[in-house]
Amino acid sequence: MPHDPLLLGHRGAPGLAPENTLASFQAALAAGLDGVELDVRRLADGTLAVHHDAALPGGRRLAALTAAELPPQVPTLPAALAWAADTGAFVNVELKFEGPWPDDRVAGTLRAVTAHGLTRRVIVSSFLPTLLRAARDLAPQIERGLLVHRAYPPPLLRAGMRWTGSAALHPEVGTVDARLLALARAQGWRVHAWTVNDPAEVKRLSALGVDGLIGDDPAALLGARLTGP
Repeated sequence: MPHDPLLLGHRGAPGLAPENTLASFQAALAAGLDGVELDVRRLADGTLAVHHDAALPGGRRLAALTAAELPPQVPTLPAALAWAADTGAFVNVELKFEGPWPDDRVAGTLRAVTAHGLTRRVIVSSFLPTLLRAARDLAPQIERGLLVHRAYPPPLLRAGMRWTGSAALHPEVGTVDARLLALARAQGWRVHAWTVNDPAEVKRLSALGVDGLIGDDPAALLGARLTGP
């Protein structure tokens, strides 16, 4: 059946407001998207902050900062989730790589999602299967998405998705084709593609029947509302 894909702003709407800020998230929602993708890192005092890079633009590493030292434009994860709870936005929370083994960001993220009543409107994603496995064990009711940046053999994808208990596969846009969609359908996975900024790719992926598109430009993503499979 034709369906509209979930449309998520990649770090908000970075063309309209600085990425990974509450202003950027609100801009994505105001533009008509369903929600946002954001990145989570850990500060020295255990605070979870929304930021993509390991360091601030001036070079200070987030892992060495406390919440009191965080610039005001960098939101904490609880602040971002409170915004989502207030607005009804869907959120893809990406746990960034900070080492190969799970840390307390996993439990802290899941607690914050639950505390804000967002267990049905959040998917936790990561490139690290170990983090998703830990999330599965701690809060299986919060969905997980396995991020992949290149094409992998189907047996490896099946093994990774099964081990992490992931509901969705999050592939890089250039790796998404009819064969991947057929595999996902056979396995019961949703497919959320990133980072989709080209209107022609929006049209191609919509025709393939992807379940979600993550991109920087709301106007490009909204083209998925005008064309279906």
